[in-house]
Amino acid sequence: MALSAGTRRTVACLLVGLGAFMIVLALMIPAYTVGKLAKTPLDLEITTIAKNAPGSESQVLDSKSLTSPEGSAKVDSNVPLVSQRFVTVEEPSNATEMTIQAGQTLRRIDKQGDTGLLTATVDRVTIDRKTGEPVAKEPNGSIAVTVDKEMKSVAEPVQHVGLQYRFPLGTEKKSYPYFDLNARKTFDINFVEETEINSMKVYHFQQSIPATNMWDVVKAPTNKLELPAAKWGVAGDGPVTMTRFYTNTRDLWVEPETGTVIKGGEQIHLYYARTGDKPEVTALKGNIVFDEPTIESQITVAKENIDKLSLFGRIMPIVLGVLGAILLIVGVLIGIRGGSAPAGRGNRLAPGGPVRGDDSPTQVIDTRNL
Repeated sequence: MALSAGTRRTVACLLVGLGAFMIVLALMIPAYTVGKLAKTPLDLEITTIAKNAPGSESQVLDSKSLTSPEGSAKVDSNVPLVSQRFVTVEEPSNATEMTIQAGQTLRRIDKQGDTGLLTATVDRVTIDRKTGEPVAKEPNGSIAVTVDKEMKSVAEPVQHVGLQYRFPLGTEKKSYPYFDLNARKTFDINFVEETEINSMKVYHFQQSIPATNMWDVVKAPTNKLELPAAKWGVAGDGPVTMTRFYTNTRDLWVEPETGTVIKGGEQIHLYYARTGDKPEVTALKGNIVFDEPTIESQITVAKENIDKLSLFGRIMPIVLGVLGAILLIVGVLIGIRGGSAPAGRGNRLAPGGPVRGDDSPTQVIDTRNL
């Protein structure tokens, strides 16, 4: 059944309005939704595990050998190492900022309990949820490496600068400032190459930490020791004071679209020396990298975020834009047709003379005088 002119105009207006609304949504969704997805989620909870790289050298100083009455310092070789980091979100956190807490331990797993614990830190930093960089207030974080009598961590205020636990959305092939937890300083982490890990495109970054005097960083007793020369295994009869130094080469493989760190590795070297350029007694030396389950877990996180970005940043805007354009065109066409005179209406010619339309007045003939 044909629609009346009024009904056609109503349908045309509805279709034009709905089409225009869909086009506006197609334009707004990427800007609004992708902006939301670019923020680090407040329910963040990540565990990463790193172990010795296959075939790499691994050495650890036996701390008991430093206090034993006889013999020189002993350094164990081929030590199996495991580094575990657990990242959570703590207060204060809100719509724009969040406080990340990372508890990290490094253990030698050939010894049990506390005897196997080499280092333990609790790092806290308040970051911008979009950029991933620390906020501009002081202090914006703290680091705890010791505990009190009640075995609670003792945190020292530390100003963090640069990236640390995530890279920005749309990571670029360039250098970024990156905060080193041990040196408590920021050094550039430089783009090396584009490569793949388990068929996922990643950007490889590398950071080099120069020899750092750890006594200048933290006045901990283990960072400066005075022992007999024989204990250090060096020439001389009197006591020799040595300082602990730290160097590191850090490698990170980042999925660029989401900024997710897929794989990480550190070639860490802690040693005692009288000058930083001449290592004398190794305290810790090892090359540790994310294990395969951690890599697969990070790939899963990256893929989920890529799918969300694709859905809201590309697929939905395209679908809504196409549907909106179709509805808009159909509505305009219906509106144009609705404004024309309907076919079959008005005067028309027929054999035998003019025939009036249905709405012409009817002529009345008087037959009384016939």
